[in-house]
Amino acid sequence: MKGRPEILWPLFGDLEKLPGIGPKSASNFKHLNVEKPRDLIFTLPTGGIDRRPVSSITEVTPPCVVTVEIEIGRHHPPATRGRPYRVFVKDAKTEFTLIFFHASGDWLAKQLPTGQRRIVSGRVELFDGLAQMPHPDHILLPAEADQIPPYEPVYPLTAGITAKMMTKAVDGALLLAPDLPEWIDNSLKKQEKWPDWRNALQAAHLPVGAGDLSPEAPARKRLAYDELFAHQLTLAIARSERRQKKGLSSSGDGTLRDKVLSALPYKPTKAQARAIAEVAADMASTTRMSRLLQGDVGSGKTLVALAALLVAVEAGGQGAMMAPTEILARQHLANLQPLAESAGVVLEILTGRDKGKERVAKLAALASGKIHILVGTHALFQKDVEFQDLRLAIIDEQHRFGVAERMRLGGKGRAVDVLVMTATPIPRSLELTMYGEMEVSTLDEKPPGRTPVTTALTSAGRIDEVVDHLRGAVAEGRQAYWVCPLVEESEVSDMTAAVERFKSLRAALGDGVVGLVHGQMPSADKDAAMADFVAGRTQVLVATTVIEVGVDVANASIMVIERAEHFGLAQLHQLRGRVGRGAAASTCLLMYQPPLTEGGRRRLETLRETDDGFKIAEADLEMRGAGDLIGTAQSGLPRFQVADADRQAALMAVAHQDARALLTTDPTLTTDRGQAARVLLYLMERDRAIRLLSVG
Repeated sequence: MKGRPEILWPLFGDLEKLPGIGPKSASNFKHLNVEKPRDLIFTLPTGGIDRRPVSSITEVTPPCVVTVEIEIGRHHPPATRGRPYRVFVKDAKTEFTLIFFHASGDWLAKQLPTGQRRIVSGRVELFDGLAQMPHPDHILLPAEADQIPPYEPVYPLTAGITAKMMTKAVDGALLLAPDLPEWIDNSLKKQEKWPDWRNALQAAHLPVGAGDLSPEAPARKRLAYDELFAHQLTLAIARSERRQKKGLSSSGDGTLRDKVLSALPYKPTKAQARAIAEVAADMASTTRMSRLLQGDVGSGKTLVALAALLVAVEAGGQGAMMAPTEILARQHLANLQPLAESAGVVLEILTGRDKGKERVAKLAALASGKIHILVGTHALFQKDVEFQDLRLAIIDEQHRFGVAERMRLGGKGRAVDVLVMTATPIPRSLELTMYGEMEVSTLDEKPPGRTPVTTALTSAGRIDEVVDHLRGAVAEGRQAYWVCPLVEESEVSDMTAAVERFKSLRAALGDGVVGLVHGQMPSADKDAAMADFVAGRTQVLVATTVIEVGVDVANASIMVIERAEHFGLAQLHQLRGRVGRGAAASTCLLMYQPPLTEGGRRRLETLRETDDGFKIAEADLEMRGAGDLIGTAQSGLPRFQVADADRQAALMAVAHQDARALLTTDPTLTTDRGQAARVLLYLMERDRAIRLLSVG
């Protein structure tokens, strides 16, 4: 409870103190990400059931839920096992049957004694033209009718957690919710007609109709705003804390950059030149840089990254570049090392594969400053990795790393500048959510020499024609990728699909022509397969999505994506970006299994119509929502419980402005509203933000 205000303690207490929760159900609740009462109060209903009573089932159109008073008639136990137990009943106007499977006759005789009246509530269906209600949800005495809510909230459930347990636990948690001081700006609250926090919670958990479940319902919108405001406050605090911390001015004289640029066979684009200038200006200032470099597939981020690393070296320091996979780290090494050498700069790689004496020697060279630039994977921020003077940390494909990993690499020097790069363009509406604390540079044009890629759709039934076409292309000396489908959320089944396709293509095209790379292979085998493909020793590379990001083989001009309808738009766009890197006309073939769903068809057609990554990102967001777009736990995207980041982008923008305005007038959050905002940050588990505040 360290530091957390006492008023919030009950919400952060033991789940087992709530009614009906023991050790077993507490363990089951974890599957719903519920570990304390606080998590329960933010687990809002996902739907509702209208249980307002009617006098007869003739007033409704089955199938639907009905609450009605009945008179109980005769019981008809099953004649054979597996048949249902029937109880004949009548309401004010008609007769129908209650149906029970695997129920005890004694229990039913007690619950539904013939000749008596009861209230039942459940789903009425027609079976052979006769109305029946299987397993009523509620069976009560008429005097207990008020125990059935007129509109019953429906909660997410999991194995071992019933609707009744959930409702009881939520009711118990709501009793622990205190009246909290108001953190929302008064004029905004009035304008939006938002209730107080506690009233908003009560209203969100007790909807009286479908309208109360809408994100636009005042109670829900207020709770969503609280989450977005806490998120934006956290980003704004991190930003101002970074600005207060003295950075190191790293400004170079341009000599190394000039050497590298003159060794290039082309001139940087205007967008690249602009981004290089923005990064260099940030590094030269005494404020620590925190910048996002986003650009479409093939827009030339690597050159901007190298220029930034050279600024660090020109200033007498070192630079580091972290990639999410070893394949990508080795590719950066292959692309950057020759350019670095042309300027006399020592660039090395460090991955989990470096062991023993070789690793010790690399670490010694790094600590003494003999290595100027280090490229690598997660291995870069292990404890024993020490730089002589790290000035710049670049994180590639940022959405594969969490914020904590970003900070750990940044902590390897005194005042490290941080540049994060992504080739998955972020839709404008999500920029504030993911990178509210960062400056943004965008590469919106492609360097010369990239050939456009023709995108075509074909059904899986025509696979033999595709293989024939491939045979001809291979005979002409061209190279191709063949990406296998995402089978399930399991690497193993993806691997099986890839291994099977590898065998069939090897049989069709000949030994030694086809290579294979998938996520379950040892790193050394993966690298060997990639090296064979890069050198042209194999001409077709069968792969799972490990080749999605960054892999660069200029001679590869064909990309076949099998079961393309299973992939997300951004992922398909990334995969397509692996071809069209050389002079040859390139093709991306999207193979699908008919019939396509509406969503699958839209995704594939969008891809065929445009190669603009920003348009594709917006379309992907519209179709899938933010969580799926960026990936789940690994995303830089916060996990909101109430707010919907992509559909409430306008609310996020209000929260962004409000958070900045509050910190401008009250940078240490010590006024009444500032103190209330601190309570909100603790409530939303943003404790780190409070630790960052200079006073507190």
